[in-house]
Amino acid sequence: MPAPDSDRCVDDAFATSDRCADDPVAMGDRCADDPVATSDRCADDPVATSDRCADDPVATSDRIELRDLRVTCVIGALAHERTAPQPLSIDVDIHADLSPAGASDDLRLTVDYGAVCDRIVALCHESQPLLLERLAELIAAELCGIGAVTAATVTVTKLRPPVAADLGTSAVRITRHPV
Repeated sequence: MPAPDSDRCVDDAFATSDRCADDPVAMGDRCADDPVATSDRCADDPVATSDRCADDPVATSDRIELRDLRVTCVIGALAHERTAPQPLSIDVDIHADLSPAGASDDLRLTVDYGAVCDRIVALCHESQPLLLERLAELIAAELCGIGAVTAATVTVTKLRPPVAADLGTSAVRITRHPV
């Protein structure tokens, strides 16, 4: 695979996320400041971390990761989507300082992910949004309301998207911080 063209990376936002992230030379002014190019690799890359990622609390924070929470709910903008629940998969990263719980082994000093899962399931059933984006926002807002949470990343995946193409899934991912 040829090395990314650093001029292209500077001028092309799409190139920064896909091509520049693996090339320290191409991670020039534009790429180092591009959260798409750096967000997924900051924690494991000392070159990227030294420039931007050390200042990014989400990239360097402790987190609780919840993966593939399966729910069914009424969601979608099309008429037939409003008639029956659809399967979703939800992933959540809850950013918080986990060191007090790690040092003490005290459940009260961390985020109770069982309670988080219960609340997410309830939100899915209560809200019946049109858009995945709306459901992700509702979940993120709920998580950001938990006192210890410094940020929440939520991915909502529709497991059977209603499109004519052979599309496996569709999803949205958002990151929000408490206000």
